[in-house]
Amino acid sequence: MRIAVTSQNYRSITSHAGKSRRFIIFDVSPDQEPIEVQRLDLPKEMSLHDYHGTDHPLFGLGLDAIITGGAGGGLVQRLARQGIQVLATSETDIASALNIVATGKPLPAAAPHVHHHEADG
Repeated sequence: MRIAVTSQNYRSITSHAGKSRRFIIFDVSPDQEPIEVQRLDLPKEMSLHDYHGTDHPLFGLGLDAIITGGAGGGLVQRLARQGIQVLATSETDIASALNIVATGKPLPAAAPHVHHHEADG
């Protein structure tokens, strides 16, 4: 299974998948340690929140899932159309989350996703 993790600091799982620009990509299987295969450090305009094309860099990686601290319903639906499941969790340790997913167990639930919009003007 190929999984992307949102990680703005490349050390822990960070929230708000739509605004994340840094992802660590892993190959995960039940009987092996997760293997890091790639890191993405995208420009701001390529965040999923800002970029709406069907050619986003995440979409060509063969991802099965994204682990994140949170994602809105629209993003969850958009990624599902690409065959990517969103796994939102309160777990922040990357290795722990990947091992939980590899064993088929559910991740600890994430806090509810809330959008914060700046006022116009």
